[in-house]
Amino acid sequence: MELNSQSQLVVEQLNQWGKEKTPFAFLIDFECNKPLCWKLEDPNSPFKFNFQGVNNYAEYPADEITHKALPFEFIPTPISIDAYKVKFDVVKREIEYGNSFLVNLTVETPVATNYTLEQLFTLVKAKYTCWMKDEFVCFSPETFVQIKKEQIFSYPMKGTIDASIPNAEALLLNDTKEIAEHATIVDLIRNDLSRVADNVRVSRFRYYEELKTQDGLLGQISSEIVGQLSSDYAVRMGDILFDLLPAGSISGAPKAKTEKIIFEVEQAQRGYYTGVAGYFDGTNLDSCVLIRYLQADGTYRSGGGITFQSELQKEYQEMINKIYVPIF
Repeated sequence: MELNSQSQLVVEQLNQWGKEKTPFAFLIDFECNKPLCWKLEDPNSPFKFNFQGVNNYAEYPADEITHKALPFEFIPTPISIDAYKVKFDVVKREIEYGNSFLVNLTVETPVATNYTLEQLFTLVKAKYTCWMKDEFVCFSPETFVQIKKEQIFSYPMKGTIDASIPNAEALLLNDTKEIAEHATIVDLIRNDLSRVADNVRVSRFRYYEELKTQDGLLGQISSEIVGQLSSDYAVRMGDILFDLLPAGSISGAPKAKTEKIIFEVEQAQRGYYTGVAGYFDGTNLDSCVLIRYLQADGTYRSGGGITFQSELQKEYQEMINKIYVPIF
């Protein structure tokens, strides 16, 4: 990926902070056009996060509310299946032409809610929550990469089901389309990690987890991939992160051709949606893929992976299932 001047500056800054062991936070958009970074101690950062219990604020924002004090309203208005089919058919045609094996197709859904982005940030319960002032709130279940003890880990997430369906776990684990899609992404991420690490291997393949939403449980499938970094990895922190972008689970394979298809079908830049965000504490790094994402204009973004085996109704329903806020 060719980086613009802002991205090059961020790469250099992260490399420098990594070399100095300076804790920092970062936010990188899908297109890598407007990445941002801050020292972790910066009190003026407009980006607030709570990533698996680690946060960059002393307390919740001043206007914190409770769910009981203001009953939560969240009303999505998804596009029609006919409108979705137009996009779906273009993607399927590109796959049939051999231009991609897997395309992550996303759409916008207007939602009506009585909570502000800041209020949602104080209340949602997710593995990764973050809020960019006047931009978005995100409550992501998906890790991008973690770095611990000179090892780099990735946990690609592919495969979703309504967990209330009888035998949901078995249905998802044995679905041939989901198996193929997940294997494609695991292979892609393994190759990506091999760009920055040695001895890359899949340490756990296709394990099932359940996530709470305001409408119940959602089942999802993930894998764990790990590689060995060199002892001086921190001095290349910026290069490592940008070499892995965009995240394979929210783009597709092969990446370059698939990104062109995504832009053709979605007809707009994604911005920070499906980008990545994270922090470095001076030794270790944790980061997430920016999915489960609500914009300041009241637009929710969601989608899923399309392969040659994909069925219109199932993909449309998966897109809708992912329109949720984890308040419970």
